[in-house]
Amino acid sequence: MHPAPSVIIFTTLSGLGFGLMIFLGLGEPAVTGWTAFWFFLIAYALSVGGLLASTLHLGHPERAIKAFSQWHTSWLSREAWAAVAGLLVMGVYAALAVFFGLRVAVLGYLGAGLSLVTVIATSMIYTQLKTVPRWNQVLTPLHFVSASLAGGALLGGQITAASVLFLVAGIIQLGHWRVGDSRFADAGHTIASATGLGQPGRIRAFEAPHTGTNYLLKEMVHVVARKHAVKLRVLAFGLGYALPLVLIVMPGAGHMLGGVAVISHLLGLFASRWLFFAEAEHVVGLYYGARG
Repeated sequence: MHPAPSVIIFTTLSGLGFGLMIFLGLGEPAVTGWTAFWFFLIAYALSVGGLLASTLHLGHPERAIKAFSQWHTSWLSREAWAAVAGLLVMGVYAALAVFFGLRVAVLGYLGAGLSLVTVIATSMIYTQLKTVPRWNQVLTPLHFVSASLAGGALLGGQITAASVLFLVAGIIQLGHWRVGDSRFADAGHTIASATGLGQPGRIRAFEAPHTGTNYLLKEMVHVVARKHAVKLRVLAFGLGYALPLVLIVMPGAGHMLGGVAVISHLLGLFASRWLFFAEAEHVVGLYYGARG
């Protein structure tokens, strides 16, 4: 697929923001007053900023409100409801912590749960798509959730949890790439199955479907050169998982190295998300000779 900046920003920033919300809701760190204010400001800036960025990919952003009406069938709608509910609950929890020095555990746990549901719902938007085999696997939601939790733990200063989560998230990222590389072939999609013509003989396109470009070519058919994909994977894994892990476990690591780890993780995650979309092989590409 052709990576749209808006969805890359959305999945990256909102994942980090809601990841931090989860830890704040669990009381890790247990902050109140002005300290809590800054933590919640960062969490809301990332989560809300990411959600707003997602609307930029819509042809009519003003119609985004209609997404709330399809909760019974759409993971996008479920994500919208979970996000709003989580932000409202965490807003009350944050207000009590900032202005009154109170941390109401039940509100925090509820907000953390809704934040986790939001991340899961975001991942399911992509996981459910059978037309994109690379995404249609169990490691897709695990990748989104583990990256969100690792980033949230890092932003929350939870070094022990972040160390374990970065290790787990890095392994899941490698697994997602490995499994994803063979998913299209394993799904058995060919131009014969796509057209329903089947056998006998080898089915191939006689001509391109049309002479000009269209929405499908722009959004769904994008092929990344293998050598570029490998370089970006090394960059994404190194900056997104390996380097932050090394920095936070170094003896005497303080706020300076922690800040570098956050920046490194953010850059690596942007590269990972770009690949997530760029390497996604949509079956419609078969009609244009872009797939097997």
